[in-house]
Amino acid sequence: MQDRFGIKETLAALGIQDQNSGVSTGKVWATGRGGIIKSYSPADGQYIASVTTANQDEYDNAIEKAQNAFVEWRKIPAPQRGEVVRQIGEELRAHKADLGKLVSYEMGKSYQEGLGEVQEMIDICDFAVGLSRQLYGLTMHSERPNHRMYEQWHPLGVVGIISAFNFPVAVWAWNSMLAWVCGDVCVWKPSEKVPLCAVACQNIINKVFERNNVPEGVSCIVNGDYKVGEMMTSDRRVPLVSATGSIRMGKIVGAAVAQRLGRSLLELGGNNAIIITPDADLDMTIIGALFGAVGTCGQRCTSTRRLIIHESVYDTVKEKLANTYTQLKIGNPLDENNHVGPLIDKDAVNMYLDAIEQIKAEGGNVLVEGGVLSGDGYESGCYVKPCIAEVENHYSIVQHETFAPILYLIKYSDGLEEAIAIQNGVVQGLSSAIMTNNMREAETFLSAAGSDCGIANVNIGTSGAEIGGAFGGEKETGGGRESGSDAWKAYMRRQTNTINYGTELPLAQGIKFDL
Repeated sequence: MQDRFGIKETLAALGIQDQNSGVSTGKVWATGRGGIIKSYSPADGQYIASVTTANQDEYDNAIEKAQNAFVEWRKIPAPQRGEVVRQIGEELRAHKADLGKLVSYEMGKSYQEGLGEVQEMIDICDFAVGLSRQLYGLTMHSERPNHRMYEQWHPLGVVGIISAFNFPVAVWAWNSMLAWVCGDVCVWKPSEKVPLCAVACQNIINKVFERNNVPEGVSCIVNGDYKVGEMMTSDRRVPLVSATGSIRMGKIVGAAVAQRLGRSLLELGGNNAIIITPDADLDMTIIGALFGAVGTCGQRCTSTRRLIIHESVYDTVKEKLANTYTQLKIGNPLDENNHVGPLIDKDAVNMYLDAIEQIKAEGGNVLVEGGVLSGDGYESGCYVKPCIAEVENHYSIVQHETFAPILYLIKYSDGLEEAIAIQNGVVQGLSSAIMTNNMREAETFLSAAGSDCGIANVNIGTSGAEIGGAFGGEKETGGGRESGSDAWKAYMRRQTNTINYGTELPLAQGIKFDL
């Protein structure tokens, strides 16, 4: 491996070998017998390391360990579980630079974004620590004398986590940190495209768990391909499956889990739009649209896919964007002078190229040409040029999410109602934004007659979210919520309790049953 950026030192600091066992129940790593995944960096095409994958027996062993651990973990008071999570946050702070670099190198996002992703992990640890003392229920007045009613929340058990390549570590942390303070145990099936990030995370938390005598099985990792996901989604021993990925994948997961009457928490595709009104601050607009469209090379579920622009400012926005795109620096994500890194692999590159051809076939005008970059620094074949196209919202390609830096410009001529209808006129419903200094437009956008997305922003872009708010979307985005607010309730079961402290047994609804 050519080691321009000190990757070997980073791997050593995170406990990653050339060949890594891919199955862990917390205290030990087991050599999986399901096969081998070799990880290559999209940054330079270099081989990084490999992990072994789980077969059915090894998966079953992990679930059994998790079930046994749950029996003990759920008994530990929530604030004590929170203290363990607090220490995980401290350990992540100590390893932020190394883990951020690994995320950048294995996935391809910029080093700054890699550091930002690890910071999200730290932030959710902090949030979960506070939550561990706030798992509140309700008290209610009973209709019967000398009775008291209340409700409380209990952990579910084994939480299965299926994560995607674009956020190799943060989404796992969103789920696991909340699940752990709630008293659940977690079994993680990471994306097969970024297995080393998962190995690094398990190595980090193993130190904390060992210091605190956390039962083996509270955190399990089962590396593998879609077959491991199928084992998890069909497994009655896993009451909740949290899955992040494409709509196609989510429909398969949701159907499999629903068939056994389990619970699923789905975070699926986005087709996110920014509405730009005549009252928009165009300088702010360009910044928000640019990062939203090209950040992570367009591989965020919250990436900006569509700009819905009023005709009065359309030409100005188009010209400013086209000029800004010429200034983008594309290259190795560990070089902080670059703005845009690579796509995850050559399959993603092919989907990007196919999308551009479909734009042209449907009548779209490619304003800023795309294409694959080659030559010195682009040897991996995964670097592409961000593309801008003028389209109509009804185009088939526009209706689908292409996980790549392709930005669609759509013109509207009437009022805000037309723009909102265009924005809502897709099957996805994750993130949305409006750029305006008009208070009435902003409030309309946020009203019940406005955006139908789970996230609606004013004067910021669609990309990214803060830990404090619940993250997720509507329609075919899946309807799940992770991270902040009351998302913790997804990881628990509600129980209603009634206590009779009197000497008689009156029945509800005034029913008489005298013997």
